[in-house]
Amino acid sequence: MKAPVYRATLWLGLAALAILALFLLEGILMPFAVSFVLAYLLVPFVDRLETWRIRRAISSLVVLTLFLFALGLVLLLIVPLLEAQILALIGVLPRLLSVIQNEFGKAIHLLQQHFPKGDVEKMRDLVGAKLAGVIGWVGGLFQSMITSSFAILNIVFLVVVTPVVTYFLLRDWHVMLAQIDAHLPRQPLDTIHAEARIVAETLAGFLHGQAFVCLILAAYYTGALSLAGLDSALAVGILIGVLAIIPVVGVAIGFALSIGLAALQYGTWTSVFVVCGIFLFGQMVEANILTPKLVGDRIHLHPVWVIFAVLAGGRLFGLLGVLLAVPAAAVIGVLVRFALDRYRQSEFYAGPARERLPEKSE
Repeated sequence: MKAPVYRATLWLGLAALAILALFLLEGILMPFAVSFVLAYLLVPFVDRLETWRIRRAISSLVVLTLFLFALGLVLLLIVPLLEAQILALIGVLPRLLSVIQNEFGKAIHLLQQHFPKGDVEKMRDLVGAKLAGVIGWVGGLFQSMITSSFAILNIVFLVVVTPVVTYFLLRDWHVMLAQIDAHLPRQPLDTIHAEARIVAETLAGFLHGQAFVCLILAAYYTGALSLAGLDSALAVGILIGVLAIIPVVGVAIGFALSIGLAALQYGTWTSVFVVCGIFLFGQMVEANILTPKLVGDRIHLHPVWVIFAVLAGGRLFGLLGVLLAVPAAAVIGVLVRFALDRYRQSEFYAGPARERLPEKSE
């Protein structure tokens, strides 16, 4: 077997094994994925302390402790503010669903007065099927959260396992990278290093950019909905900011929830139009400024591919797939661009180089 074919077969085999492992171990991967992300974000701070001649183990412990303390402080400040609004929001949801059902029934009755009964029934069945599909997908996602993520990321995993795994990753980060590097093939090592740097820069750009987008959206929707007088504006704004890590889905859920709350609270079309205007402006800014500048330019992915990646990740791996879909798509994009670049440089694309005929001497 020729060397290029052998290498291609080897890499394809490793990729197949990785995908199989994801399928088999999906239920226990969430805390380790969270630990890896935390370690990836905190490693630069540990490296900085290590340059000050502080031992790696101590630096890792100090950085992780400060991070957990800051996280706990934020939760202590936010949770009391959110508690009352979340309880009010939960109490409103049954009433909101009842109103939606009644309005849908009125709309069907109105259509029956102007259109043939058979057409209205077909339309009702079509809308019902589509809504059932959407509700089923969202319900499956939340069921995955409850049955897998919450079942595993319980108090023990949140308080003990994730910080412990994060600490060991921080402490042994460069050792693990050196071990991986030692087993890489020597001939294409420079190419692997170059592509790994691009992948690292892409992931760092995505994480930092997406974090800024989430914070800005949470602040904007909280402030705008509060100025509009909407109850539970803080809870809805933070919900949108948190769910913004899932493109389209987070804002869509926040929009539907805000429209329903405005309709229940005020009962006028004016309030509904105000909320629509808030979300329309927010989406225009996010789609044309925030996401392209802070995220899109760093991961080099078209929005259509981002949406496809999220849906595919949710279909294949549930909540874990949804959370990791965009960074995974960004990494795959780097590898695909590298493969296409090599393809365009190959004889298969350009054809064999023609030998230049010697010039005739006069």
